[in-house]
Amino acid sequence: MKINHTIKINFKGGIISPGDLYNILVAAGKSGVLDARFGLRQQLLFDVPAEEVKNIINELSLLAFSCEINKDDYPNILSSYPAEEIFIAHTWLSEGVYKDIFDLMDYQPRLKINVSDSNQSFTPMLTGNINWVASPTAQHFWHLFIRFPKTNSIYEWKDIVYTNDVARLSREIESRILENKEKFMSNPDASGEELYKMTCSGNYITKPAEAKLKLPAFNLPYYEGLNRYHDKSWLGIYRRDELFSIDFLKEVCSLCLQTKVGQLCSTPWKSIIIKGIEEKDRLKWNYLLAKYHINVRHAANELNFQVEDNCREGVSLKNYLVKHFSNEDTRTFGICLGIKMSENSEVFSSVLIRKKPLFKMGKFGFFYSYDILCAKDFNPNERTGFVFSRYNTRFLLPEQLRRVISSFYVHQSKAFTHPVNTIAKKERADKAEKIEYVYQCRHCLSVYDEVTGDPGNGIAAGIAFDQLDEEYSCALCEAPASDFVKIEKSSLGLQPV
Repeated sequence: MKINHTIKINFKGGIISPGDLYNILVAAGKSGVLDARFGLRQQLLFDVPAEEVKNIINELSLLAFSCEINKDDYPNILSSYPAEEIFIAHTWLSEGVYKDIFDLMDYQPRLKINVSDSNQSFTPMLTGNINWVASPTAQHFWHLFIRFPKTNSIYEWKDIVYTNDVARLSREIESRILENKEKFMSNPDASGEELYKMTCSGNYITKPAEAKLKLPAFNLPYYEGLNRYHDKSWLGIYRRDELFSIDFLKEVCSLCLQTKVGQLCSTPWKSIIIKGIEEKDRLKWNYLLAKYHINVRHAANELNFQVEDNCREGVSLKNYLVKHFSNEDTRTFGICLGIKMSENSEVFSSVLIRKKPLFKMGKFGFFYSYDILCAKDFNPNERTGFVFSRYNTRFLLPEQLRRVISSFYVHQSKAFTHPVNTIAKKERADKAEKIEYVYQCRHCLSVYDEVTGDPGNGIAAGIAFDQLDEEYSCALCEAPASDFVKIEKSSLGLQPV
């Protein structure tokens, strides 16, 4: 029987130099590796035959890359950098700030660290143990959420912390937790206040948080395809089986270097994103996709799945469920579906499908079924929720998921229903109020506002909807302009400018 070992290489924040990646791929190819994968924490993974492990370690050592074999003692630092510029707008958090933080991380974290913009939900914010979320109001300050290891307990730090101290405070917090495992690990009653008092707060630039940070509702953008933003394009590539051929990735790196694209990004959705593609080079990228028969138009009800790393069984279940969703034309917009096959894995999800044995003898389980669990308010950044159903067979899962998705949309509709303030309504009626309109996509409910335009599609503010090109399409789901409906701005809760 052929034995393979999994090699893991971390790239901080999912930022990958094409030159470095190319050299790693060449080394992997020498050891007979044909495919690579990207993990939930934006790391690079590939399987090497047992007899080749020594060779690949030597090759990587010569290239000055550290790796882990069949381990994850040093989790990758996860970040929202891949979404910067293309999915995030109106933020002080720039490429340079991310890279400053990563440069100051001069140690290998043993706990999971997330570095996220507060104005996005493309990358998970609270799946780490030390979770930094950029303040939406105070430039260069960060909110901090501690999720104690091996628990669902989350503590929101009292202070917001200056950018230059994010790395140092992360290191101290990690040290305190690891030095006091009995207090802070596998302890659902772990005290955030106690951890806060242990840290040398006087050594850092901080200020009191004015209020608890309100995290955004989950909204996954369509992260595939060759798309324009500003005066350039970005390319997102997802693979249904999670496998990227070594030859394809090497050509991606070569084309990045040839066209002066200085980096590519891996995402928590096990995809890659290449930003900064010049208009003159779009044809070259289209040709590369065609050469390797790469499809970049998967259905949204497939793209919003999260499956734990190195799990063929989970991928198989995902494909089975996606097939049912497609056959039944099931809408899944706005919901994140997770699949968890092993007890110790963690998956970001609004709805989690968890495989469990009916009974166990020691380490061995027997007669497996599936539970369906929901996050609080179906927000995947929330760690507590409820069990929707237990002991489902694989055959019953599609129907049970259809029911839980229906529950999600009922919950969503209630959240958008606000009580009418009759006094305020009367006061508004007494004034001559200008009625403003926006144009809303029938399918995903995205809005085109003539006041702000659509910067992501290169459309400046003030462009009337009827003046848009015939080729204009929804930035989220790519529906044509003819599928947009004119609607009063006030009916959506949007304030007139």
